Amino acid sequence: MTSQTVRAITLALLGSSALAPAAFAKTQPPPPPETTSPDDDGTEIVVTAQKREENLQDVPVSIQAIGTRRLEQLNISNFEDYTKLLPSVSYQTSQPGSTVVYMRGVATGGDGNHSGSLPSVGTYLDEQPVTTIGGTLDVHVYDVARIESLSGPQGTLYGASSQAGTIRIISNKPELGVTAGRVDAEVNKVGHGDFGGSLEGMINLPISDRIAFRGIASYQRDGGFIDNVFGSRTYADSDSPDITIDNRDSVENNFNDLRTYGGRAALKIDLDDNWTITPSILHQNQKSSGVFFQDDDQGDLEVQRFMAEVGRDKFTQAALTVEGKVANFDLTYSGGYLKRPTFGTSDYTDYTDAYNNYYINLGYEGLLDYQNYVDDAGNTISPRQHITGTNDFRKMSHEVRLVTPAESRIRLLLGAFYQRQTNDIYQNYQVDNLASSLSVPGYPGTIWLTKQERIDKDYALFGEASIDLASKFTITGGGRLFKYDNSLFGFAGFGPGNPGGFSSGVRRCLTVNGLQSRRDRLSPLATGGVSGTPCTNVGNVVDGELVPRRSKGNGFTHKVNAQYKPSDDVMLYATWSRGFRPGGINRQPDAPAYDPDYLTNYEFGWKTSFGPVRWNGAIYRQLWKSFQFSFLGENSLTVIQNGRDARINGIESDVSYSRGGLSLTAAAAYTDAKTKQNICNFSEGNSACNGLDDGGDDDFIVAPKGTRLPVTPKFKASATARYAWPMWAGRAHVQSSLAYRGPATNDIRQDIGGGFNPNDNVPKLKGYTLVDAAVGYDWSEYLVEAFVSNLFDERTEQTRFVSCNATYCFRPHTVIGRPRTLGIRVGAKF
Repeated sequence: MTSQTVRAITLALLGSSALAPAAFAKTQPPPPPETTSPDDDGTEIVVTAQKREENLQDVPVSIQAIGTRRLEQLNISNFEDYTKLLPSVSYQTSQPGSTVVYMRGVATGGDGNHSGSLPSVGTYLDEQPVTTIGGTLDVHVYDVARIESLSGPQGTLYGASSQAGTIRIISNKPELGVTAGRVDAEVNKVGHGDFGGSLEGMINLPISDRIAFRGIASYQRDGGFIDNVFGSRTYADSDSPDITIDNRDSVENNFNDLRTYGGRAALKIDLDDNWTITPSILHQNQKSSGVFFQDDDQGDLEVQRFMAEVGRDKFTQAALTVEGKVANFDLTYSGGYLKRPTFGTSDYTDYTDAYNNYYINLGYEGLLDYQNYVDDAGNTISPRQHITGTNDFRKMSHEVRLVTPAESRIRLLLGAFYQRQTNDIYQNYQVDNLASSLSVPGYPGTIWLTKQERIDKDYALFGEASIDLASKFTITGGGRLFKYDNSLFGFAGFGPGNPGGFSSGVRRCLTVNGLQSRRDRLSPLATGGVSGTPCTNVGNVVDGELVPRRSKGNGFTHKVNAQYKPSDDVMLYATWSRGFRPGGINRQPDAPAYDPDYLTNYEFGWKTSFGPVRWNGAIYRQLWKSFQFSFLGENSLTVIQNGRDARINGIESDVSYSRGGLSLTAAAAYTDAKTKQNICNFSEGNSACNGLDDGGDDDFIVAPKGTRLPVTPKFKASATARYAWPMWAGRAHVQSSLAYRGPATNDIRQDIGGGFNPNDNVPKLKGYTLVDAAVGYDWSEYLVEAFVSNLFDERTEQTRFVSCNATYCFRPHTVIGRPRTLGIRVGAKF
């Protein structure tokens, strides 16, 4: 580590636990034991990871839980905040709302495309799944009971999108007979950037003896810190004058601001002593401007963008949970409906430049010299593109389960699950003043159109049985019968007048004979399909009628667990479990469908409590069979194919200590994830990748055996320290936290053709050490605190990516975490 990192660790771990008591030792008596909440000492955290209430230390699963008190102390408000504390979690992001989550190294990079693979990590809000394709919901964290992170396959209880793990956000529920509330406010200033702040509030009200209401509202503004600086581009053409453009009208400092606002409301209705209904609704609206990355060839926190870019991510979730008893069994129904419309505009100039340089390397003067970009009058125009994109994502889920009494020697859990997800996908790539002959029919100025409907359906029956073979030994077996039915339907590509249209677009549309029009030119196009498309090239023709492409399958996943508890304070367990991810459809016309992939986990874990010390951990080995991975294929269209196998070895552990006014926590994970065989360019190639693909071209090795899987660092760790002591009429505190992430690669591929390695253009993500600190005072029902996040102003590289066509990449970008931020927060409870 560098001297700066050593200094950061010293300040984070020693400053708050040693300097504060030394400063006050002469003027204050020894501090009495602080009243702690269960999540401070780690011995009484109640979780519902196994769909029943249990003490964290009794659950034979690798799980980290961040409770209410710690969430408040660390001022955690969003996804980035809490994942710093979860060492088994990694992610890729391009902007707020576009984040793909991974756990335990189960990652190949390139996921998150709206037409791509389903996620490998599930996200739940209370009892309902809110996992979405193309980006995890960044739910604003306020008045939350806890966040549970379940590492490893959770396929038995949580299904398809919990192949590698599950993250659960559990909100505080309404309390009967209690009138309470709180208000919290914050003002902050981002180094090298703008001002920000937040205002949040909660209220709990009794409506009657058996009905209570709880609601929250929040508004947060994150100040920008990326500067859009002046730049120009020139596009040459041998037959006409060069075209030069610049971005002088878009130059702006701190142009990546973000606003998030919304609320949550819930009722608790006790019908009688046995039955409770909890309806709830959550709404959140997130608005962003600019981009959240820097150009690596520009200055610090600088980028060159040429057109306005905005993002809108709005979601509403309505949920209902019904809990009651049938005889002596607990019956639970949970249902939810999620609607998430998104909207965004993007500057595509960098990709235009990538193609321009590609054709220069081929001997042309540039893109204009290879392909005509003209208006209706025949005049040459700028080839720069900009995108307008929307997604209308909707999810409906239903689950019912029956659980036998927890005190029984034999315990059963039986359940059924159904889920339907839909997404209306619209991506319009536009060139200003583009000729109608070059446009997609019906869309003047559109050089490329994606308009598709995607539907993913899941059905499952699941169950677990636990048997106490002795007072200290328990075995558990579980399984899930699943069935999936996924479809994709619509259009993607160019218009008929575009040279690229021969490989994608209208010329690939289906005729009444079920053939692509370029191969059946004399037959009429099949009618029907998705409304608003010029024709259908993502679909099939059955008996003369257009139908979606479908990927269907079924299977079984299992879990076997043995638990040994030699004392009340020590528990050991071993697990053999399996997770899965459904197969799917490629929108590339000639690309085959891809198959499901499976993750098998062998794990040994321990959970211990020794007075004020709690130490938990797990050692595991995972085998990832025929894993799905994405890459840019022909016309830079994402293709998903199955690779070979990978193996992942790792260890994760967390420890906490709490006594008096001092609390310390630390967590770490080591992950060694590598491929087991060569990965071929042709998905069905032989082990040496030296055969021919379906087109008769030579196959080659994309990633050799032993290639490290991307995104996940080998080592990731976090630590927090807090000390509180009596002062005047209240209590003062100091605290600090540290988050370390090691370096990570970006792309699994080592060769995408001609010996070209995409990692040469996008170097590894650099490791970083992030330190936060705070000092505050609370008295009666009030709190005031001053804080600094990213104390040493590290440039935390969250994701690196590059503008590419299928074989040439240009101008790398790095998504940067927030620079040093100073602020003050105040709060009041009543």
